[in-house]
Amino acid sequence: MTFSRISFATFLIATAAACMPAAAQLAPKTGAVVTTPHVRAELVAHAPQGVAPGAPVWVGLQITHQPEWHTYWKNAGDSGLPTELKWTLPAGVSTGEIAWPVPKKIPVGTLANYGYESTVLLPVPLEVSTLYKPDVALTGGSPAMDIKLQASWLVCRKECIPEEGEFTLSLPARGSTALNKAAFDTAQAVQPQPLGAPGAIAVEGQQLKVRLEGLPAAVRGKTLEFFPETPEVIRTAAVSGKDWTQAWDGATWTATMPLADQRSESPTAMPVVVALAEADRQAGQPVAWRAEAPVSGTWPAATAAPRAAEVSPALQAALAANAAQAAAPAAAAQAQPAGTFMVALLGALLGGLLLNLMPCVFPILAIKVLGFARQAGNASAHRKAGLAYTGGVMLSFLALGGAMLALRAAGAQLGWGFQLQSPGVVAALAALFTLLGLNLAGVFEFGRAAPQSVCSAQAKHPLANDFLSGVLAVVIASPCTAPFMGASLGFAIGLPAAQALLLFAALGLGLALPYLVAGFVPAVARLLPKPGPWMHTLRRLLAFPMFATVAWLVWVLGQQSGIDGAGTLLALLVCLAAVVWALTLTGRTRVVIATLMIAFTAVLAGTIGRNIVQVPEPTAKLASAPNDGERWQPWSAQRVSDMAAAGRPVFIDFTAAWCVTCQYNKKSTLADAEVLADFDTKQVAMLRADWTRRDPAITAALTALGRSGVPVYVLQAPGKAPVVLTEILSKDEVRAALAAL
Repeated sequence: MTFSRISFATFLIATAAACMPAAAQLAPKTGAVVTTPHVRAELVAHAPQGVAPGAPVWVGLQITHQPEWHTYWKNAGDSGLPTELKWTLPAGVSTGEIAWPVPKKIPVGTLANYGYESTVLLPVPLEVSTLYKPDVALTGGSPAMDIKLQASWLVCRKECIPEEGEFTLSLPARGSTALNKAAFDTAQAVQPQPLGAPGAIAVEGQQLKVRLEGLPAAVRGKTLEFFPETPEVIRTAAVSGKDWTQAWDGATWTATMPLADQRSESPTAMPVVVALAEADRQAGQPVAWRAEAPVSGTWPAATAAPRAAEVSPALQAALAANAAQAAAPAAAAQAQPAGTFMVALLGALLGGLLLNLMPCVFPILAIKVLGFARQAGNASAHRKAGLAYTGGVMLSFLALGGAMLALRAAGAQLGWGFQLQSPGVVAALAALFTLLGLNLAGVFEFGRAAPQSVCSAQAKHPLANDFLSGVLAVVIASPCTAPFMGASLGFAIGLPAAQALLLFAALGLGLALPYLVAGFVPAVARLLPKPGPWMHTLRRLLAFPMFATVAWLVWVLGQQSGIDGAGTLLALLVCLAAVVWALTLTGRTRVVIATLMIAFTAVLAGTIGRNIVQVPEPTAKLASAPNDGERWQPWSAQRVSDMAAAGRPVFIDFTAAWCVTCQYNKKSTLADAEVLADFDTKQVAMLRADWTRRDPAITAALTALGRSGVPVYVLQAPGKAPVVLTEILSKDEVRAALAAL
């Protein structure tokens, strides 16, 4: 058995583990989904009776917002813009108006808006006439209706970002399309129901007197929310019970509303919506009602001219500032001086070189040294092996970097180590290291398990094994970030693709450099002992770092998928070891036991395997989250803003369970008593941003800091620029940064 067979036999597993997330995200898209850092927008349809004249057909834009972000209702309130949908449909098909779900009131300082948070579906009915003729595919496929949508929306938190997307959807003309029935039912449940009576609105001085009749008996006596569809008439930020009042006069609901200080509209009729408070809503019952009330009385003179656009001056200034900020990085990327790029290349080379000292890479390097010793005295073989290993490392870095850049260009929020944010990849790597450990421990030999033709091909092309071991080294190195790597990778994100890939190639060259130098410097080979029994002992010893890596990966999966996911992975790894052992038997015993073990493993995987990729229940996450009284608090952009407003400095630990460097810093420098005492003395709030699973908000924060991976440590004081510390924290560095506050 030669150690080069290790990399050859495990290449398929390693490659699959590295490429799973990239393959999933680079797969051809239907064009129905647009993802931005702030929302996920999807064009969906509901046609339970197919597409035919008279049949109910609905389409809609479903928007899922990131936490704390929102988009707007048809009347956006004091600022904002409603979402706009422009459809391109076949002849004979027309659209109705957006069936706006009841919004919520969103206070913003002294203002208030009407809009949506979390997930909202904006449904639109389609009217299919007898003139519609469905298209038939040239290949003879089923007829379908092609729907195109150009959508634009304004998404805001404290800042506002105008976004847009183009969507396409092919809706089968025959058969039922009801995959999104639950979403459309939910949207229908929060549609305002028309009132039988129009109601009445009277203008009295600077107030509106509203009277609505015909509301259900079950609603009477309850407090209602009020949403006018006409903008800039009432004071949107008025507080119920303080600035405006409501009461019940038998079956009639009445309210007195203050007019807007900057009113620009004087309508003769006002469509209005009233809704139950969320606490009073019951499943299956209407929650909101709509009336078009005529307006009587004389409007006071308007204090503001009607606005030509739907954007307030303050919001327009904010949008202009955001556009300037968005354009700045692109302009900077095109104008990077050559000297800066050369410094980044040097940093990438040094980062890759230091990556050899990280615990992720050491087991593979030890195996390479063992294989190097077996070729003692063969200088030509050393040089060829060094070149092949370097090629494998550099091409793998280029492939991984290219996938990351392509996915980011497509809108995904990713960074270095993104593949380990997938529980499936973590499980595959655990299986890979289990096989490596069993092989090194002598449980089985790859040569006996692989077909004879494969072994013969491997023997004829030994350099392929060195190349594949380079691929394996990159897959295993991804959980680690060495000094100089963070700044170089963050710099690469803003560069043109060709320059960014050069940085990834420099990282690969740095990682492979020690082995490459060893292949071309005979003195290095003479430092190693001659082949002998010590190699057999070292081989067995190297099994234990592999099993330790498996234990770490199981712990990482436990952080991602919970205790059930970790337990399932352990059970399947035990089954994997049993299957491998069974395949080492001979004769009928091998056939019987191996068949039973494989069947048992398949049944077990089918029964509980889904636990590996599950998302833990929110209650479990909340139970494990730090309480307010504890030292570390969960990170959020809002919490950072709140701390800054209170004049309190913050220290942010961008971390992940799969990041070995992060765990080292967490257990050493960040647990040091003197360092923690300094944090307490300076009253620094300590926030932890957990990137174990993909989180677009954390990725956006890392990008803003010029980083694309973890660990990243930031000390930020109000009124000062954030200080980004080094990847491997030292006690003196942290204490010096705190002393400078």
